[in-house]
Amino acid sequence: MTELIGYVASVLVAVSLMMSSIVKLRIINFIGSVIFTIYGIIINAYPVALVNGFIAIVNIYYLAEIFSRKEYFDILEVKHDSDFLGYFLKFHEREIKKYIPTFLFDPQPDWTIIFVLRNSVPAGLVCAEYLPGDALLVKLDYVIPGYRDFKVGRFVFQNYFKKKNIKRIISEPGNKAHQKYLKKMGFVETTEGKYELIMQD
Repeated sequence: MTELIGYVASVLVAVSLMMSSIVKLRIINFIGSVIFTIYGIIINAYPVALVNGFIAIVNIYYLAEIFSRKEYFDILEVKHDSDFLGYFLKFHEREIKKYIPTFLFDPQPDWTIIFVLRNSVPAGLVCAEYLPGDALLVKLDYVIPGYRDFKVGRFVFQNYFKKKNIKRIISEPGNKAHQKYLKKMGFVETTEGKYELIMQD
């Protein structure tokens, strides 16, 4: 039983290092370090307990800083032939194909293309096409690693597009991870295989 506690702690610490979200990394690493601290006390390995107790405190400190820090969001709209847009798409091409394999990497002149700036960092990119009836078809909704805590998505859908008087947003489904994200944002799957968000007044 004692060894099992050690294995669980080791797995949690290893899993935490695989997280692209800093918040998830800190939370899982905190849990793993707490379990390691308990494990160290049980087996009388006090240096192990001491080091992991310190790691747990460090995680608490940074989590408190993350959750208390005021963040600033803004929108930078660009044209379809923007040099920076081309660079961004090329740099993140592999990940974009992974999450949204239907995206063709061929932005059109009539698309709305926005970068979501988070503390001045271009953390997200949305490429969309306006449809009749105050609707929007999202071709690409991508957030770079390290910023995938849903704050960028909430800002875009619950703030920016709402102020644009968009009543309905339709999105390509993407892979399972992207579908999970869409559901988190309030989208529901349609009979056509896409995802739809009805904006609330």
